Amino acid sequence: MAAVDVIVDNLVTLWRIPAVKQNLHWIFLLISVVGSVLKELKLIPQTYFSSSKNVLNVYFVKVSWGWTLLLLTPFLLLSNSTFNRSVSFLGRRLLALVVATAVWYICTETFFYIEDVTGSCYETDTMDVINKEFTSKVSCRRAGFHWHGYDISGHSFILAYSALFIVEETAPMAFLKTAALSSLPRMVLNLLYVALNLILIIWMWMFACTSVYFHDMSHKLLGTACAFLGWHLTYRVWYLKPLSPGLPPQRHPKEQKQHA
Repeated sequence: MAAVDVIVDNLVTLWRIPAVKQNLHWIFLLISVVGSVLKELKLIPQTYFSSSKNVLNVYFVKVSWGWTLLLLTPFLLLSNSTFNRSVSFLGRRLLALVVATAVWYICTETFFYIEDVTGSCYETDTMDVINKEFTSKVSCRRAGFHWHGYDISGHSFILAYSALFIVEETAPMAFLKTAALSSLPRMVLNLLYVALNLILIIWMWMFACTSVYFHDMSHKLLGTACAFLGWHLTYRVWYLKPLSPGLPPQRHPKEQKQHA
């Protein structure tokens, strides 16, 4: 497992660089703007990833929140219990997963609603004949027609939000490198950390693909802005206050227990 330890050390070093973590949301915005401009100018050729049927989109992005929770939940429990094993502390930290899931659900359902109320059902993809019988995207597509409404990019939202969420909740790893852990918990923690960083790379790559191949610019920018808002209002505003899930541990485990 020595190779895994080296990978973990390099990843921790990367995320401890202030310019990387603190500016990640601006990096997403830059990718979205530049990608959208390239799409409008048609400067990027069609590739495997310009099809929505590519394997990363089908098996990862479409269930991206499931992947994020599947890997982050055990990591959060194991890493946070190293700092404090009290039920109240772990319960509060797990509440961060509930809050994030609520943000994801509310935003995506709002996007669906906006697309429904602003759209119409067309009998052809040239959008020259409206079928007024169908008043929702689901019923329209089920009938074999085409729905066109204001489609805020759910991909831009969920990929950016998931990435920001993962980076925030894996921050304690910087203090666990020198913590006194037995071999099995450390191995599991390291593997989960590497897996979360791999999924983070996939999210960022697919965010870039969404930017250069899909949606109008305003759809992507609004989806990305919603991700920023959900992240900022929680980790930069609410979680700094006493009545909240709180931020992930920010000290070495020994220091954390002394302040508990």
